[in-house]
Amino acid sequence: MQIAKGLHRIGSDTVSSFLVIDGDGVTIIDAGLPRYWKLLIKELARLDLTLDDVRALILTHGDTDHIGFAGRLYREKNIPAYLHPADHDRARLEVKKPTSGWGPVKAGPLAGFLWYSAREGGLRIRPAGGLQPAEDDQVLDVPGRPRIIHVPGHTPGSIAVHVPAADALFIGDTMTTRNVLTGATGPKPAPFTLQPEQALASLDRIDGIDATWVLPGHGPAWDHGVTEAVRLTREAAA
Repeated sequence: MQIAKGLHRIGSDTVSSFLVIDGDGVTIIDAGLPRYWKLLIKELARLDLTLDDVRALILTHGDTDHIGFAGRLYREKNIPAYLHPADHDRARLEVKKPTSGWGPVKAGPLAGFLWYSAREGGLRIRPAGGLQPAEDDQVLDVPGRPRIIHVPGHTPGSIAVHVPAADALFIGDTMTTRNVLTGATGPKPAPFTLQPEQALASLDRIDGIDATWVLPGHGPAWDHGVTEAVRLTREAAA
C-alpha cells in the first residue's frame, strides 16, 4: 500500500512493515511477521521491483513482531538487519521479553492481536541473522539516507528512524496509534513497554523533528507531524 511517494506499507494496522524506495533501491523498516515475506514480494512486484532491489533492512527494535522475515532475508539474499546493539540478543531470541509493561487490556482487542499474529506466523519466529549495529545519530548509506535516533524505553535498543527524503519518522513502538491491547486509537504510549518512564523521556529525542508522517509498528499512519504526535502521547500518559 502506498502512503506517499516512495513510501509504502505492507501488513496492516495491527502490525506494520514499511518500504522506502528511491532511485538506489529499497530500504525496509521492520520485518513484521514471518508471513509478510509473501506480502513483501507481492508489493515489490506491483512496483516492478524484486528482492534484488532491496539494499537494507532496519529493525526499530528486537521484538518478535518486528523481526518476522529478517532471518529469511539474510539467508536467501544475504541482507543483514541494522539494529541497535542493545537489542541484538533480543533479535537473536536469546532474551525473552518479560510479561510486564502491558498496561490496560480488553479481551476483544487482545484476542484479535493474538489471532492475527498466529495467522501471520507469529508462533514460529526465527532469529534475525547478520545483525549490524545501528548507532545513535548514525546516517546509513542506504536508500533514503535514514538517520538513527536511540529512543530506549520500550526495549533497551529501541530506535526511531528519520528519513527526510520521505518526510517520515518511523517510530517502531516508541508510541502507538492503535493500542493492540485496548483498540484505542491516536498517538499514545505503546503497550509491552519495559521502562515506561524512560520511554516517555525518550520522546524528547524526537520532539521537533520535521516530518509529516509518523509511522508506528502498530496502528495507522499519522500525518499531523511529529510534534503533535509527541504532545498527544505525553497527554495520554498523564
